[in-house]
Amino acid sequence: MIDIKVPARICFYGDHQDYLGLPVIAGTIDRYIKIKGIPNSNGSYAIKLLDLDEEVSVALQDSLKEVRSGDYFRSVMAVLRQNNFNWQQGYDVEITGNIPLNAGLSSSSALVVAWIRFLVEAAGKSHQISDEQIGKWAYEAEVLFFDQPGGLMDQYTIAQKGLIYIDTEIGESTRLKADLGKLLVAESGVPKKTLEVLKNARVYAQQAVESVQNVHTDFNLKHATPKDYEEYIDLVPEELKGYWYATIYNYHITLEAKKELLRPNPNILFLGDLMNRHQRILENEIKNTPLEMAQMMKAAREAGALGAKTIGSGGGGCMVAMVTEDTEERVKRAFLDHGAKAVYAVNLTN
Repeated sequence: MIDIKVPARICFYGDHQDYLGLPVIAGTIDRYIKIKGIPNSNGSYAIKLLDLDEEVSVALQDSLKEVRSGDYFRSVMAVLRQNNFNWQQGYDVEITGNIPLNAGLSSSSALVVAWIRFLVEAAGKSHQISDEQIGKWAYEAEVLFFDQPGGLMDQYTIAQKGLIYIDTEIGESTRLKADLGKLLVAESGVPKKTLEVLKNARVYAQQAVESVQNVHTDFNLKHATPKDYEEYIDLVPEELKGYWYATIYNYHITLEAKKELLRPNPNILFLGDLMNRHQRILENEIKNTPLEMAQMMKAAREAGALGAKTIGSGGGGCMVAMVTEDTEERVKRAFLDHGAKAVYAVNLTN
């Protein structure tokens, strides 16, 4: 039997930065997708999605020439086959988990990473493949294969686990001190608009940067500082100024958070303040936060949360709050009283 367990992820700093080649800080939490497989004699993967009450069957000899959008089982197999994977043994597969779907905790990327790990083990190569390679294949199978607008943060974080700083331009990761205090996840109940939010934010941010580079061809976003926002603001079209601000200042916040999380004893109050500053930019400049969620997070902060932000691309889904032992229950109650559908404590995983 093959038994795989893969965690969810939260981006703490750097949302809407990875598709610009800028860094992110993200971590995995103790919510999981689980895959179990028992060998069969059918020459196929007979997959039961227990939480959705759905079934999928993929023949081992499927040509994989035509893959429907969002069919990650086949896109993963296509990517791995291009990397000299072949499978001789079919499996009866059961998939379940406790990651809320379409809520910002990256259930789809967790499924993709879990399915890759399953197929790698089924091919007898689990000891030959690094976590970094798993992340690269997951990004290829989920984003590049379907020409979607997302970045690589989700796949790289879930594959490598822990709290990490990812240089998304070169794909290198730095492991950080896994201490952000106590964490609460609140499910807003507001449906996400992932692809719409991502596409708009990516296009507008890129246009803002290009408006500067068209005049200053040597401008390098990786070397940008807050001073550059003011220096070049007049070159940016009015409708893109918020995205220019978000690009520069979210990058600066991420670098500050990395510096703090490399210290032996990170300052939780400072990290909470950085989270709030990051959320204000997401809310006011990128405009990815529905009013209902903004009100929930405002109530959480007034109840004592050190920091609170949306999770994922925004447009709905989940929120995360940094709390203390003394404020945990008050913050939880504040979320619920203002409309959250569920609130629960989570822990960073290693």
